[in-house]
Amino acid sequence: MSSTNPPTAVIALGGNALAPSGEQSTIYDQFRHTRESLGPIVDLATDGWNVCVVHGNGPQVGDELVRNELARGAASPLPLGVLVAATAGWIGYMIQQSIENALRRTHSNRAVATIITQVQVRVDDPALRQPTKFIGQTLSRERAEELRREGHQVKEDGRGNLRRVVGSPVPQAIHELATIRQLVQSGTLVIACGGGGAPIYEDPEKGWEGIDAVVDKDLAAAVLARDLGARLLLILTDVDAVYADWGTPTQRPLRALTADEAEDMDRAGAFGEGSMAPKIRAAIDFARRTGGRAIITELSRGREAVRGEAGTTITLEKA
Repeated sequence: MSSTNPPTAVIALGGNALAPSGEQSTIYDQFRHTRESLGPIVDLATDGWNVCVVHGNGPQVGDELVRNELARGAASPLPLGVLVAATAGWIGYMIQQSIENALRRTHSNRAVATIITQVQVRVDDPALRQPTKFIGQTLSRERAEELRREGHQVKEDGRGNLRRVVGSPVPQAIHELATIRQLVQSGTLVIACGGGGAPIYEDPEKGWEGIDAVVDKDLAAAVLARDLGARLLLILTDVDAVYADWGTPTQRPLRALTADEAEDMDRAGAFGEGSMAPKIRAAIDFARRTGGRAIITELSRGREAVRGEAGTTITLEKA
């Protein structure tokens, strides 16, 4: 691997990797899960790759909304777009500190930095009127009904759990791309697009304005990877691979797909709209725009997946 022009990898780390579904994770639990998530990141860094980490925030921003609701009589609640930026800050802090400690143990002196990132979206995106993005932990039926009465939307996720859903516009561009690129090319490990990035749109009179929505972190990671010229997009989640016939007796892992094969399955409704489908679409978009390799796998199998021994690999053409 050339030291003068190292390749770039973008790693998308799910918010559930830091706060697993069904677990009421304390901040100490989340630090522990963060440290446990670093294997693929540190491996790529020590192998000479430039690395940019994108992370989700579904459980965390959901918890922040609960805190807002409980404290609204004592402190002014913060809007969703601001909470996305807030969680990107403290989750980025956890990841940044954990990566630096792990790199020190390998005697690496590479720098690590977190960029609070704004992601440009269209204010007329239909997704803003049709919420599908799951955030927060599983809700009881009683709490779900309370939220519905307050005007929020609640749906069942792919596992049959009731969770709040919000608008998730398609990312158009990464606002801080130039800064991220400069840091990455200098060898700094960058944490960016936290929670998918804080969504913004351009108002003809006011300039850039925030919007209350959540950008899917996998789609944001694909846009970032594309525009950074990355060779690898690694999407780490809570399942070991993409499955055909998921949830049925005939379910089976798919080890390799072309972008066309994955798109055909997606059109046939083979993937959960609020769960696996955005990851598949991100991988397809990345493979088509860059010719690079996208991998979807479980957090614990990230190392094996990079070596081609686990997960689902999506490429432009068959290997």
